[in-house]
Amino acid sequence: MSSGPWRWALAGLALVALAVVGGVALLADGDRARPAPVRGSIAVADALGAEDLSGFARAAAPRVFSFPADHGPHPDFRTEWWYYTGNLETDTGRHFGFQLTFFRTALVPPARSAGAPRRSAWATPHVYLAHFALTDTEGRRFLAWSRTGRGALGLAGAQAGPLRVWVDDWSVEGARPRALPMRLRAAEADAAIDLTLDSARPVVLQGERGLSRKGPERGNASYYYSLTRMPARGRIRVGAERFDVQGLAWMDREWSTSALGGDLVGWDWFALQLDDGRDVMLYQLRRRDGTADPLSAGTVVDAAGRPRALARDEFRIEALDTWTSPASGVRYPSGWRLTLPREGLALEVTPRLADQELRVGTRYWEGAVVVRGAGRGYAELVGYGE
Repeated sequence: MSSGPWRWALAGLALVALAVVGGVALLADGDRARPAPVRGSIAVADALGAEDLSGFARAAAPRVFSFPADHGPHPDFRTEWWYYTGNLETDTGRHFGFQLTFFRTALVPPARSAGAPRRSAWATPHVYLAHFALTDTEGRRFLAWSRTGRGALGLAGAQAGPLRVWVDDWSVEGARPRALPMRLRAAEADAAIDLTLDSARPVVLQGERGLSRKGPERGNASYYYSLTRMPARGRIRVGAERFDVQGLAWMDREWSTSALGGDLVGWDWFALQLDDGRDVMLYQLRRRDGTADPLSAGTVVDAAGRPRALARDEFRIEALDTWTSPASGVRYPSGWRLTLPREGLALEVTPRLADQELRVGTRYWEGAVVVRGAGRGYAELVGYGE
C-alpha cells in the first residue's frame, strides 16, 4: 500500500473499522450504551464516507517511525488496524490460509474523552472490531467470524509495551523488547489458530516514507507500514482435526483520520510473496464510472528487503474470470493477470477457493491466492455489488 494502498491503506482499515460505528455504535459514556442493529452488509461508501472528523490528528506529512512503539495504538487518530494474513502448509503439503485483523475506532476526539467524567466502568472512547477467517483448501471450506468489543473492563484494547491487541480471547501479542516474534491466537467452535510470526526483513514504509495519500486534500492520508515476509509456524484446528503448520505471513499496520472520496466505491488489493524472494503489493482504487483512480499504487520489495514504490502507470491488473456468490448474489473478479513491465513480471493469480467471501456485518472478498509457478499471497476485493 505504498502511496496509500488502502488495504488498502485507510480503506482496508476503514472498510471495516468504520463499520464498527455502524454495527456497534457504543456510547462514550457507557451508562445506557446499547449495540445498534447490524445490517446484513454495510456499504463501503457509507462506512468510509466523510463525517465530522474535527478534533482528531491528521496524517499531513511524513513522520519519523519508532519501533516497537509504533506497533502499538495511536489514539489521537480516528481509526487504525492491525492486519495479518498468511499461507500455511503441513509437512504433507496440505494448505491453509488465514486472516486475523483488528480495528480500533474512536467514538469521540481525545480532548473530549480526556476531560469527560467517567460515569460507568463500561465507558470507553474506543470500540474494536476483529475478523478471523480460515481457508481449508483441501477440505474446500472457508470459515469466517467477527467480534466486537468496547475498550473497557479488559474486553478489548491495544497497548504498546508489551505489544498486545485483543478482542475477547482473540489476540496478537509481541515479545519484548522488539515486539517480535508475535503470537496470534483466535478460536471458534469450528476452527482455531495459534501461530508465531517473526520477520525475515525490515519494516517497509509505504507511500512517501510511510505517508499514504488518500486524496489531494491535506490530511486525507494515513501512516502505513508493512512486514511483508514473516515466517510463521504453529498449530491450527479445523473441526476436531489439528495440524502443525508453517509458512509465510504478511502484516499491515495503518492509522488515519480520513475518508473515502465520494467518487470511489472500492478497491482491489494484492499482497504476494514470490519464490524469487520478492514481495509485491498492488492496489487499484475503483471509481464509480469503473475506471482506476490515479492514486492507485503499489510497492515491490526486492530479495534484500529494499522497497520501491510503484506509480499507477507501472502496473496493470487484468481480471481473467468472475465468480458470483451464491449467498449474496455479488459478482467478483476471480483470477487475474498482474503485469509489472519494469520488474519483468507477468503474474497469473488464482484464488485457492472461489468462495472466500466474508459475510460478517460488512461483506467483502478476502482470500488466499496462488501465483502460478511463482508464489503465493492474499487478495482483497471491496465495494462490489454496491
